[in-house]
Amino acid sequence: MKILITGAKGFIGKNLAVELQNKKAGELLEFDKDNSLSDLHKFALECDLVFHLAGINRPLDVKEFEEGNTDLTNALITYLKESGNKAPIIFSSSVQAKLDNPYGRSKLAAENSLIKYSEVTGVPVCIYRLPNVFGKWSRPSYNSVVSTFCHNIAHSLPIQINDPETILNQIYVNDVIDEFIAKTANITKRNGPELIENIKPVYTLTLGKLADIITSFKESRLQLSVPDLSDPLTTKLYATYLSYLPENDFSYPLKMNVDSRGSFTEFIRTKERGQVSINISKPGIVKGNHWHHTKNEKFLVVSGKGVIRFRKIGTNEVIEYKVTGEKLEVVDIPTGYTHNIENIGSIDMVTVMWASEAFDAEKPDTYFEVV
Repeated sequence: MKILITGAKGFIGKNLAVELQNKKAGELLEFDKDNSLSDLHKFALECDLVFHLAGINRPLDVKEFEEGNTDLTNALITYLKESGNKAPIIFSSSVQAKLDNPYGRSKLAAENSLIKYSEVTGVPVCIYRLPNVFGKWSRPSYNSVVSTFCHNIAHSLPIQINDPETILNQIYVNDVIDEFIAKTANITKRNGPELIENIKPVYTLTLGKLADIITSFKESRLQLSVPDLSDPLTTKLYATYLSYLPENDFSYPLKMNVDSRGSFTEFIRTKERGQVSINISKPGIVKGNHWHHTKNEKFLVVSGKGVIRFRKIGTNEVIEYKVTGEKLEVVDIPTGYTHNIENIGSIDMVTVMWASEAFDAEKPDTYFEVV
């Protein structure tokens, strides 16, 4: 199948193109602003499906709204008619088509042209009135306030908030792409036009809340935290934010607490999921010899050889677990057992340690007792 994508290098178009390639959906005919109308004419002759995503939303001259949204749509329809090509069309319109502004009027005019074309020819046409779309590859200060905030905050630039209580309706680009691709499975089963205004999920939040969430992503590095990824919106915003990191700022340093025994480095601290640390022990070194009431841990030796010893408080029996980086296995550290870990190999032993709660110096829940 040959799939024509107009606006193929734009925000939604690029995300759609790569996903269609991932799915090996067919040959892509990519039309964008660096192509000529003759290219569009040629593509209209041979395509089997059209994703009409090209458009103008922030021109220097308002006349460009009509040229980029209405006139281009009419040209596409004309070329399809001339070739007798009844390829189904999926069109990305906007919720602003219901508003009386230059952008909305140009989108509504494009919709009406497509609806008339569909009604006359029976060609399946699906029109999506999308809210604000956010995600990777969106242009800052052009496509979305999310991309603008992500870019500026990631680059330590100021953001502008005129009214923090402004309500935003946002949808994630990959949810849009999934909807578009799912629609291709049954679009040929219907004749005529279809207008869809309730694509889901749409996330509603205030401008101030959006700024707070994205700002927290930048601060999370200093706090060694990660966002609450059980929330779908936070997950999608965080993925978007990371795509705007400066390329020389992908990494960040951690504080290594180093002594003659090795080192201990905190990696991640969260209120919800505890703390992850990296412990390096020199050969022959024993660390630990303490126990906890409530805090529990998991040890994973990823390099070297060691032994983890346990003794239940109030008893004399010592339990041993041999561990090695050559056979990865997690050892749970139960409450009420004093425990230690010894490097019995000839090289540094590296252990990934998870604790059920981040360390709190005022309430450490850690009690010294030799195993």
